[in-house]
Amino acid sequence: MSGSRPPWAGSDPLIQRHDPPLPADVPVRPRRVAVVGGGIAGLAAATALAERGVAVELLEKQPYLGGRVGAWPDRLRDGSDVTMSRGFHAFFKQYYNLRHLLARTDPALERLTPVGDYPLIDGQGRADSFRGLPRRPPWNALGFAWRSPTFALGDMLRLNPRAAMPLATVQVSQVYERLDDLAADELLDAINFPAAARHLAFEVFSRSFFARPGDLSAAELAVMFHIYFLGSSEGLLFDVPTDTFAASLWDPLDSYLTDLGVKLRTGTSVDGIEPGGDLRYRVHTGDGPLDADAIVLATDSAGLREIASASPDLGDPAWRDQLARMRSAPPFVVHRLWLDRPLALHRAPFLGTSGWGPLDNISILDRYESEALHWALEHRGSVVELHAYAAPIDDQPDQAAVSDELVQQLYKIYPEAAAAQVVDSRTLLRQDCPLFAPGGFADRPTVTTPDDGIVLAGDGIRIDLPVALMERAATTGLHAANVLLARFGLQGHDLFTVPNHGRFQPLQRLARRSGSRADRS
Repeated sequence: MSGSRPPWAGSDPLIQRHDPPLPADVPVRPRRVAVVGGGIAGLAAATALAERGVAVELLEKQPYLGGRVGAWPDRLRDGSDVTMSRGFHAFFKQYYNLRHLLARTDPALERLTPVGDYPLIDGQGRADSFRGLPRRPPWNALGFAWRSPTFALGDMLRLNPRAAMPLATVQVSQVYERLDDLAADELLDAINFPAAARHLAFEVFSRSFFARPGDLSAAELAVMFHIYFLGSSEGLLFDVPTDTFAASLWDPLDSYLTDLGVKLRTGTSVDGIEPGGDLRYRVHTGDGPLDADAIVLATDSAGLREIASASPDLGDPAWRDQLARMRSAPPFVVHRLWLDRPLALHRAPFLGTSGWGPLDNISILDRYESEALHWALEHRGSVVELHAYAAPIDDQPDQAAVSDELVQQLYKIYPEAAAAQVVDSRTLLRQDCPLFAPGGFADRPTVTTPDDGIVLAGDGIRIDLPVALMERAATTGLHAANVLLARFGLQGHDLFTVPNHGRFQPLQRLARRSGSRADRS
């Protein structure tokens, strides 16, 4: 990028811009698009389409926007009105497309605030920190390893450099070809990664994909390592919203889209889609039919499976079967506590954990969210959230047992919490995140489909760019809109990512020579 750099674009000089598809040479006429799903992907698609003059109607089955980053009102036993959500999300500086979306209503991103550190602690009390690391790859990764109590010099010398090469020389399409058949823990075994460091660093990130290392593609782990370490100089620290997700993110975007003419219909389910009607497609909803020229399907995996099953004339049989094979990750639990006394002032807003039973994260909401801070000041207490990703849950009794175990682990790590009384609590159990299992990349659905009027978007949808999690949702949403805009003869939107390759040139040259030797042999 050149000229004045907007806040959403971060500071990495190697940020990559990706041009949208060229518009088709067709007459431009009014178009109507139905966007199914009001999470990040659907909101990104609706924004990109509406900004080019397309009439958009967005359908969301929940009574709120934001999807897995949504929020809704609740009331505690003491009469306090609060906002509940599905847990903390990290807005990394390299989430360029998501941050650009949020900048539509917050150009300086003042409704996000930086987190000073995100420490990690294992079951033996060993701790890692991202504070003060070098920003430039590969020194950021080397500095993290050098500083970590789980990495000794002998461990560094015992690493298998050939097996580790894909982590340092990522190119997105190639890394899936090379590593997707492996599980993440198999790759770490091949690298001879020390067990303690593996649990403290890689397992924490693996479980951020809501999967255990044995159930996660090694290629997905490598892409993650590239995005957050060796492909970006934005650093490992991140921003979080200063208030609830609704107040900071989605209420302003709701107003922005409404001003653009987007019709937002929350609490509206989609029962099926068929060709025909007054336009090209008819969407059957609980509120009656909706006709559209094109459709963006931006639901979770289960939603895609249900819509495909209920729409036998959509796409073709092979594509509908592909959607039916999409898998969801194991369930996750969010357990939020409103306590009658504060936690110690030196406690970090976020703590990643490994080796503490099902506990993966402790978040202290009143350290960064204004609504939680207001409650904590008024009650001289604290609002604490406990997360269990990839939780071992099959039924309701298991859910209660996991929640109880999360609280017990909190008491061990933050003993002052054990002296607090619980004013109220909420437990959420969800299972709607995509699973990136070994060997699944080739069968992952893409943004484009056999039907040129239907596109997909979401964090489970394949796009051959270095993006993940919320940023993959935003990027596929924008790309889905771009595909339709090009077919309508309209200009799309640029996409931005970290570089699509490792940036330490000596390793790149070594990888190319190794690949050439392998090809000759």
